[in-house]
Amino acid sequence: MKTRKTERKINKLSYKAKVLGSQGRPRLGVFRSNQHVYAFLVNDQEGKTLLSVNDLQLKNIQGTKTKVAFEVGKQLAKEAKEIRIKTVVFDRSGFLYHGRVKALAEGAREGGLEF
Repeated sequence: MKTRKTERKINKLSYKAKVLGSQGRPRLGVFRSNQHVYAFLVNDQEGKTLLSVNDLQLKNIQGTKTKVAFEVGKQLAKEAKEIRIKTVVFDRSGFLYHGRVKALAEGAREGGLEF
């Protein structure tokens, strides 16, 4: 019997096999737990994480978890601009494109990232 967790892992691996990030266009990965949300930019060719942002770093944000995810996306876009990254490949890591994952993506788009 497949559980939700194993389904997500299968989806994550099949998607990651198709989409790879590079130096010019890194992969924007997302992880969400029950309480927190994490976003990171990865260059898969070199196996290096270029940048990571999470809601634990943003202390002064109040509101719902969806609003916090939106702000994490905006902060990621701001820091990506500083290291001259404009375009990314979005990797939802097997999570549905809904709720906090969608809010993070919209925040990154509003911050100036293209995907």
